[in-house]
Amino acid sequence: MLEISDKVREKLRNKHNVSESMIREAFANRQGGFLEDQREKHGTIPPTQWFVSETDNGVKLKVCFIHSNGAIYIKTAYEANSLEQRIYEKYGS
Repeated sequence: MLEISDKVREKLRNKHNVSESMIREAFANRQGGFLEDQREKHGTIPPTQWFVSETDNGVKLKVCFIHSNGAIYIKTAYEANSLEQRIYEKYGS
């Protein structure tokens, strides 16, 4: 189950121009695994995970989420930059 808080949904729409359907497409089209965000300032329990995947329209999204109690809680999603794409290609694929 995909969970998106109202605050995150607003940020996705107004700041990143990302819809829930785009996030669902990225999950469905994902070819690699999940990476764990190891940066101290982004530390969460359970850990924040992320991946890069294309939407059906070819937009490469970075999706950050927490998996807990059978649900996926979206923290953010936005168009992945070239460094994030390279990191994911090296460690996530």
